[in-house]
Amino acid sequence: MSFDPTPSLSEEEVREDVESTIADNDVVLFMKGTPLMPQCGYSRRALGLIQQHREDVATVDVLDALDHYRAALNDRSGWETIPQTYVDGEFVGGSDILAELDERGELGETLHG
Repeated sequence: MSFDPTPSLSEEEVREDVESTIADNDVVLFMKGTPLMPQCGYSRRALGLIQQHREDVATVDVLDALDHYRAALNDRSGWETIPQTYVDGEFVGGSDILAELDERGELGETLHG
């Protein structure tokens, strides 16, 4: 099995996907992997924190076009790392920010707008 580094989505397709997914969903997690198979500990942690407070979260696996997703999300949020969480169209943060909100008892309120 060989690895093909060519993204399956173009940069423009990724930008459109980011914007439409954020616009169409109350809570979105851009993550590495899927909910059933997160591909990094930070994505797993972010998903777990969100799922403690709500079941309906849209997820996007960024691995098909990682560099394009990283660029599109960075342009939108000013945040370079993945995972990234958006609530009601607003950038909330990555797994560390979610954990801080959870520790302060504010995550549930944040995730429900």
